[in-house]
Amino acid sequence: MPTTATHVWRPSGARRVVLDGFAVVPRGTVPAAPAPLVWPSKDPNDVLDYEFEIAAGLLGNRGDGIATLDVSITPTGNAGDLVLNSATADGAIAVFWFSAGNAGTNYVVQVSVGTTSGRTLSRAVILPVLSLSTVSAPIDVLTSDTGAIITDQNGNPIAIGG
Repeated sequence: MPTTATHVWRPSGARRVVLDGFAVVPRGTVPAAPAPLVWPSKDPNDVLDYEFEIAAGLLGNRGDGIATLDVSITPTGNAGDLVLNSATADGAIAVFWFSAGNAGTNYVVQVSVGTTSGRTLSRAVILPVLSLSTVSAPIDVLTSDTGAIITDQNGNPIAIGG
């Protein structure tokens, strides 16, 4: 009789942002602000894991890791806004599960991390929510009697009155 296989869950590295901004700056220069941290887009119907790696902030402190997570999301208060389902940590990586969100909204997830040695790191990460599961046909395209979009030899929709 076959035995049911058990599976080990691992977060997807495809949705990981990495903390930066700890580069050494020569004396007499003004440090440039790092680019905003942005996770890949999600659809309102997706329930996905997103990662935030803080290893750069822990360099030279072997054994330090994430002890606490404080997360807030803006905007909030509207029907269908982004929801944090859960947050967990593994060493220097925080893993967040998000659901919902209104299409066309860029949510700002403010993450404050407390480490086992007492450090606190706080960063904002942008999570764009886009309608990815449904694509509406452009209004000005040629369609068949059944509503199918008619395309040219390259698969591009044929526009009406162009």
